[in-house]
Amino acid sequence: MVELIVGRKGKGKTKVLLERVNAAVKEVNGSIVYLDKNTKHMFELSNRVRLIDCSVYPIKNADEFVGFICGIISQDHDLEQIYLDSFLTTAKLEGLDVTNTLSQLDAVGEKFGVKFIISMSLDENEVPQEYREKVSVAL
Repeated sequence: MVELIVGRKGKGKTKVLLERVNAAVKEVNGSIVYLDKNTKHMFELSNRVRLIDCSVYPIKNADEFVGFICGIISQDHDLEQIYLDSFLTTAKLEGLDVTNTLSQLDAVGEKFGVKFIISMSLDENEVPQEYREKVSVAL
């Protein structure tokens, strides 16, 4: 249950992500979480969306990031969607292979019924082959 929004830095991925999350608020019955590297977009989000600034937590690597996500899910049984902006930064994956982390998030999403909408600063051709079908927007 992973959906990807990809494109180089400055192409408009965050704008697309913000539009998606604010539209989802009207359709989703459960709760929504938006993870980012700061609180810069706080006032652009609906007040029904929980914004989490990942930079204030001591996340050192991608495995700890997945554990952090699992902690969020365990605390909210009504959670339906998690939006991840600046994914490579917040998940500590800059310059690394994202395949294993996406696979873990996909498995967690399936198990707990949570959809992940992820913004990544990669060109579509840089996305691992097995996840290219999950690209919904390429900028």
